[in-house]
Amino acid sequence: MRIVIAADHNGVAMKRRLTAWLAGQGHQIDDRGTHGDDVVDYPALCASVGEEVTSGRAERGIMIGGTGGGEAIACNKIRGIRAGLCHSVFLAEISSAHNRSNVLVIGAKVIDEEEAVRITEVWLTTPFKGGVHLRRLEQIEALERGDPLA
Repeated sequence: MRIVIAADHNGVAMKRRLTAWLAGQGHQIDDRGTHGDDVVDYPALCASVGEEVTSGRAERGIMIGGTGGGEAIACNKIRGIRAGLCHSVFLAEISSAHNRSNVLVIGAKVIDEEEAVRITEVWLTTPFKGGVHLRRLEQIEALERGDPLA
């Protein structure tokens, strides 16, 4: 699977750990930065990850911030992105199974690197359940287009 990944200055170490783990699992990784400790603004990184996913150049995206809160908001402003902020394995499972999220957002100040690996693994391997959840995703897509919900 082709996965695009980015992190702000708070998540560089976690991004390195996840990138190594993902590559070890056979995934093709597109690292969009940042790579150092200099403070950066995350919205541009979110836009880069989102564009890769919505264009189809990447199947999934991962965004790492301090808490992930701002990154989740920014990612979800991009039409076609369903970013799930996941600080637990349970949230990662629900994010994939119920919301078919295509971007995983995690906070490097909230969880440790090993938990990030477990969360990422569950997020990548949990199938979408469909059914009632598909209907809800269709409603979310209608909201994104500005269509009224009946």
